[in-house]
Amino acid sequence: MKRLSPARQALLALALGGFGIGTGEFVILGLLPNVAASLHVSIPHAGYLISAYALGVVIGAPLLTPVSVWIPHKAFLIAGALTLALGNFVSAAMPSFDTLLVVRFLSGLPHGAYFGVASVVAGRLVAENRRAAAMSIVFAGLTFANVVGVPLTTLVGQHFGWRLVFCLVGAIELLSALAISFRVPHAKVDVDAEPVRVRHELAAFAQKQIWLSLGIAVVGGGAMFCTFSYIAPMMEHSAGFPASAITPLMVLFGLGMTAGNLVGARLADRSLMRTIYAALTAEAIVATIFFFASKNEITAVFCLFCFPFCAMAVLPAMQNRIVGLAGGAPNMAAASIHAAFNIANSIGAWLGGATIAAGLGYSSPNLGAALIALLGLGIASVSGAVERRERVPV
Repeated sequence: MKRLSPARQALLALALGGFGIGTGEFVILGLLPNVAASLHVSIPHAGYLISAYALGVVIGAPLLTPVSVWIPHKAFLIAGALTLALGNFVSAAMPSFDTLLVVRFLSGLPHGAYFGVASVVAGRLVAENRRAAAMSIVFAGLTFANVVGVPLTTLVGQHFGWRLVFCLVGAIELLSALAISFRVPHAKVDVDAEPVRVRHELAAFAQKQIWLSLGIAVVGGGAMFCTFSYIAPMMEHSAGFPASAITPLMVLFGLGMTAGNLVGARLADRSLMRTIYAALTAEAIVATIFFFASKNEITAVFCLFCFPFCAMAVLPAMQNRIVGLAGGAPNMAAASIHAAFNIANSIGAWLGGATIAAGLGYSSPNLGAALIALLGLGIASVSGAVERRERVPV
């Protein structure tokens, strides 16, 4: 059996941290009834735990990422993984809903900073023409969590309690910290290079292309969450699947995310902007088809794989683009993508819920997804036009 290269081992160590983050973030969706019953609150009230974590990600990315300018990236990633582990262990011990709400907010703070710095480190482990592919391996940990981590821990939580789930996620992050310490190399120091300072990181945001890229992430990313947030009722009430089928269907959704992430990375290394255009166009088309296809079990299953495939294909391209635009100060810019996707989570979930509340049915979030995917494509088209006019290399 061929031995993995040192670079691939380092990428997998980084991906393990992403796997823990993804499992801890999304498993709460399936365990909300258990948490609500345990802490004596309603299920909608327990949903604030999801919002608190997302708010932590949005605030934590710009708040913590500057620290990565002052300490080595490897040390920052180890500290981030240990902090994530601590947040999950403490979550498991919280006695009331209010204390758990605060801890979930704090647990979300390292999320964006970890992925931002991990993506920068991943890009530096390989040649420039393989940068998107390297970043996609880190993100594959997040998407693979929806294939294995979330279904398994949901099952554990349903039988043995949600507190054990948080302990398991904490253990995964501890393993990630160990893997990073042994497998991720220390960055080579260029003694002639000017040291990166926080003001250099912030200066990257003076570029309108950075803001246009974040706009694509917020709007285009919202399309996936518009549908993803309501997959369970959509599959039950529109397609007619029994409740027992939701877990394997969510695994299929996770497989689509993982495949889209990896394929999108390969395409982005060949033609970055074309990949963004194609992925957003395909996402809008598939979402529209999904609105009609969700009425039938067979066609619903087909779209359940294709939709997240298209949605996630844009992520490595966006991450690669924003790191390239930021040049020698990529940390804040890379982390901001994950803050943007958590804003997209909130926007998408709100829009999907609004379409259902308007009486358009449980398939209607797909129409909302198609609409905002097209809006994201419009922002991408503006970004591409500005780039061509200004002849900005990416």
